[in-house]
Amino acid sequence: MRDLVAESHLRVDDLIAPLFVREGIDEPRPIVSLPGVVQHTRSSLRDEVVQLAELGVRSVILFGVPERKDAVGSGAYDPDGVVQVALRDLRADLGDDVVVMADLCVDEYTDHGHCGIVDEHGVVDNDATVCIYAQAAVAQARAGAHVVAPSGMMDGQVAAIRSALDADGHHDVAVLAYAAKYASALYGPFRDAVDVTIVGGGDRKGYQQDWRNAREARREIALDIAEGADMVMVKPALAYLDVIADAAAHVDVPLAAYHVSGEYAMICAAAERGWIDGDAVALEHLGAIKRAGADIVLTYFTRWYAEGVRDGRIPR
Repeated sequence: MRDLVAESHLRVDDLIAPLFVREGIDEPRPIVSLPGVVQHTRSSLRDEVVQLAELGVRSVILFGVPERKDAVGSGAYDPDGVVQVALRDLRADLGDDVVVMADLCVDEYTDHGHCGIVDEHGVVDNDATVCIYAQAAVAQARAGAHVVAPSGMMDGQVAAIRSALDADGHHDVAVLAYAAKYASALYGPFRDAVDVTIVGGGDRKGYQQDWRNAREARREIALDIAEGADMVMVKPALAYLDVIADAAAHVDVPLAAYHVSGEYAMICAAAERGWIDGDAVALEHLGAIKRAGADIVLTYFTRWYAEGVRDGRIPR
């Protein structure tokens, strides 16, 4: 009866699995601060996505960890960069059976750890960075991405990316904009996963949103939609349910929310100590995000959830 009258439902195909692929390793490398998550080799990534597809997962998003980094993050737009190679692999394996997304940023590829090109004062140059994003979008589209997901929070990034994609003939490649991305303290395990440290102990408050502001998120989301975003995202998720609910009430495009690394890691750590029932809390977290209005949830729990549905531990 409870299932029959439940007001919201979470399905496997509402979930996107974030996956990491690293150059220069011979076997998957566990990420200590993200239990159960690894940096994949090119081969193990292919196996993982095939297995996820067999579990009913319909989408993945890729993050790359290159062997070499430089000041402009050239690996992000190199045709033979780690993500571009992985995209070609996955499209060859699965065609259109899985929606393959690519995170579009340069922080994984820069030697200073910022999401863009920095000037002589160490400040990110918005316009120069947007040009790099446009190149990266085209490289990802040519490699087979169904969706590019700009996450750098640069002004005008969606318009520049949409224009570059269209000019290169990729009219059907969609843009999932990280439209309301906050300068959160919940990203620590993710930075371990992609080996990113901001040089000089800096932060990203110059281009990511202030966690105290909600109305600002509505403006940022509206701007990205006006520039051509096909989908928009709120990140993090659980600490920003009010922002998700407000966005759901005002936008007419699909709304995603990213249940981020810190939100995942806190559940794992508390469960390991026996302080909480990790499975029950994970379901409650994901259910809250869906209830708040997210259509799509990016979460490191994707495989666990899909296996739970398959095994009957989680109701369909």
